[in-house]
Amino acid sequence: MNMNLDPLVPPDVTVELTQILSNLVLGDNEIRSNAEAVVDERLAHRPDVYLLALTQFATRPDTVEVMRSFSLVLLRRLLFRASPGTSAKSARLTLYDRLSAQTLTAIERILLHSLLHEPIDSVRRKAVDTICDLANNSMERGRPWHALQAQAFAMCKGADPSTRESAFRIFAGCPNLVMDLQTDAVLRVLQEGLQDRQSVEVRLAALRASVSYLTPSDQHQVAHSLSLMYPMLDTLPSLSHAHLPKFLITFTPLTTSHPQLFAPHLHALLSFLPALIIPSADSGPTPTVARPFPGTQSFTFPPTPNGGPADDDELDEEAEEVRKAALEFMISLSEAKPAMVRRVDGWVSAVVRGCLGGMGELRDDELSTWLDADPAEDPTDDTYPHVYEQSLDRLACAVGGKAVLPAAFQHIPGMLASHDWKLRHAGLMAIASVAEGTSKVMQNELGKVVDLITPLFRDPYPRVRYAACQCIGQLCTDLEEIIQAQYHQQIFAALIPTLEVPEPRVHAHAAAALINFCEGVERDTLLPYLDPIVERLLKLLNPAQDGSRPTKRYVQEQAVTTLAMVADASETTFAKHYSSIMPLLLNVLRNANSFEYRKLRAKAMECAGLIAIAVGRDVFRADAGAFVELLIRIQNSPIDPGDTMLPHYLIATWAKVCQAMGPEFEPYLPVVMPPLFRAANAKADVSVYEDEEDVPESKEGWDIIEMDGQQVGIRTSAIDEKCQAFETLVIYCSTLGARFAPYLQQSLEVVLQSLRFVLHDGVREACAIVLPMLISCGKASNTIDGEMVTNVVQHVASVISQETESTFLASLFKCATDCVRAWGEVKAETRVGLENAAKHQLQALADRRKARGTRTAAEIEEDREDLALLEEMEDFALEEMAKMLVALFEALPPPPPPALPPSASPVNNNNSNNNNNNNHHAVHHPLLIAISSVRDLGLGLGAWDSDGDAAGEE
Repeated sequence: MNMNLDPLVPPDVTVELTQILSNLVLGDNEIRSNAEAVVDERLAHRPDVYLLALTQFATRPDTVEVMRSFSLVLLRRLLFRASPGTSAKSARLTLYDRLSAQTLTAIERILLHSLLHEPIDSVRRKAVDTICDLANNSMERGRPWHALQAQAFAMCKGADPSTRESAFRIFAGCPNLVMDLQTDAVLRVLQEGLQDRQSVEVRLAALRASVSYLTPSDQHQVAHSLSLMYPMLDTLPSLSHAHLPKFLITFTPLTTSHPQLFAPHLHALLSFLPALIIPSADSGPTPTVARPFPGTQSFTFPPTPNGGPADDDELDEEAEEVRKAALEFMISLSEAKPAMVRRVDGWVSAVVRGCLGGMGELRDDELSTWLDADPAEDPTDDTYPHVYEQSLDRLACAVGGKAVLPAAFQHIPGMLASHDWKLRHAGLMAIASVAEGTSKVMQNELGKVVDLITPLFRDPYPRVRYAACQCIGQLCTDLEEIIQAQYHQQIFAALIPTLEVPEPRVHAHAAAALINFCEGVERDTLLPYLDPIVERLLKLLNPAQDGSRPTKRYVQEQAVTTLAMVADASETTFAKHYSSIMPLLLNVLRNANSFEYRKLRAKAMECAGLIAIAVGRDVFRADAGAFVELLIRIQNSPIDPGDTMLPHYLIATWAKVCQAMGPEFEPYLPVVMPPLFRAANAKADVSVYEDEEDVPESKEGWDIIEMDGQQVGIRTSAIDEKCQAFETLVIYCSTLGARFAPYLQQSLEVVLQSLRFVLHDGVREACAIVLPMLISCGKASNTIDGEMVTNVVQHVASVISQETESTFLASLFKCATDCVRAWGEVKAETRVGLENAAKHQLQALADRRKARGTRTAAEIEEDREDLALLEEMEDFALEEMAKMLVALFEALPPPPPPALPPSASPVNNNNSNNNNNNNHHAVHHPLLIAISSVRDLGLGLGAWDSDGDAAGEE
């Protein structure tokens, strides 16, 4: 790498920087920290000189390879980080913004030189990453980089494949370089890269560049780029298994942003992709119920390991990566355009077949490990085929039951009858996986499905019985109330005996399935089975008296949780078991203090609270004092940072105690409200990642989202506690009414503040629910006046005006309606504020609906499901808006009585006439007419249906 460039920085700066960089990569924390402090100090005072020196150091031929890479990464991070010592007003200014034009030009020139002359591929790729960041941020600031554009196009014609690869990497990382150029010229360059005969890496880089070019393009530009899809897809068939996953993964963003681009190619894809996702041994004729996996005499499904040499393991791993990448491609496209893929015969069935094949690939040698493991720490989970189960679930939710169920049940009955336990297990888990997305169709054949499942509860293999529990539990959730009402006898006949099987993993999961059943069961349906269920759950909770088989802790935790749900479902009838269970639970709360029992303690708290609600105040009263004292002791005990469950369960249990005790809970408000307000006032714990490399792959308790073009990490556990605090506030206020008055003012402040908390929909929904309750509380206790109510409602009107989510808009209008009705009257300025908010939203909704109306019939049909759901949410908002307008007029003071002729009797001018007068005005309010007009602007797609059909259509 020979650089014929004049020195740009003083030699002493270069020497010092060399030492600083050496210290930054040392393992000694103190030396590294000191070096970081020196960097901050130098950049604060002389950013031009030191960033220029860093650029030179990163591109000098005498700098060792690892330090060139490190320096390029460091330069990329430093250029666009906040400038040291900047004020709050200029917090968005970065070091880049402090550099002179001369320094920027020099940095750009050095990096372009490096791009051409860097001999090491890995270092050149770091240079490309830095150049792309510099180009993107420069263009955002109105500084184009024409020299980069020219050089990249020239490099596309270079003789060296690594040069061509770098050029397409630049186009992929900075698509704006080509966005304003003539489309045909760009397509020609990209096509040449896609058809590069010399290097698969060039083709991959060109594919990434093509996807980056198409993804942000508008419909007009996409329409002119359709021809590019042919060379893009033509890169796939000739690839080896080592390269296929990268290419397939590259396509995935395009399946989401412009799925219609794939429409003309679906049949071609269907001739190529199924062979990648369906096990090679499954290549015979079309399966039937009697022969679900036909083939040759030696056929096996899934294919069994052949015990070949070690190289075979690498080949198997490559094939598995290809399989997963191809499956993700097909699933992503199915999710983005379900109607499009449903029209292609064989697409859905191929994906289903691939998922079923993967689900059957369990290991035979893990049973003893699985039986001994705690479900939360199961080492066999690493080899479990989760991706295939999840893919089947995603497919079912996307394309619906009419498409998935026939394809799935072409195989499932045969799998359940197979001699291979792995196929029986996969068949059960397949039913569980498709249940959510196919529930509307599956309910028509539910009896047959239940008859297929229940015999497997007697299967000799424990993992199959476990899968049967999982399957029934999932069906109880996804077909809630239907399956409980119609098939409770068959289900209880299977589940109750399973509570007594010898394997802890299985009887614990049977107990878990009972929870799902109880969540949708009618009390009268459950009562005949209550005694045998409770009897068996108590056996699971109590260690064996003879000491032959101590109960595993996770089984006790599950038994307690299930008892809680059974109590909740059976209500007051559970009182007959109260004296047997409540002392056990209180004993757990007294003694389960060590770290390993923290989950059991939390579950015991929850169970005791639910039982208290079920049996009622009179039965619970004798133990209420002891239970509350135990909760206070737990709440006041030293905080264990490792016990993340405790705050959640404490808040939830206090809410249950309040529901159970009713007005008698009032004395405990001083105990429960301070921690509740702390949780409600919690700020979002947010991490902004400046560099994609800094974004963690997965972090428990955190979600990574994109916000304003940045990757943002949000600690969800704190936000979930915040949501729970507001939901608990709803319970306290609704249960205690006027007795909640001492906390009214503080509650109003935190609720109004969090009504705009956009990071969690549940927080805002709870705030919208509790506001009218707080007004009712204030009115009943005479602790709120008209001015305060006016401020509250005007705040709601302000939030309505700025809201963009139709789903929450309906809740806001309902909140305003309930606030007005709770107080009973409304001032003129409040009415005007709400009317103006309604006008603003009506205009926005009208504009959106008019814009949708300009779509072609084909475009509407492609997005039919999404549009139907969106307009259904908008109709809910319009309905609640109309109710609010009626409530506003009902709250107006009655108009003065009309002048009566002398012959008229005063008795005829009664209040009913005044009410009719108000209602007459409400019905003829111009905004109500406007609501009707906006509703008529809808596309008329009918109610949203998960199978893509309007409700009532066949």
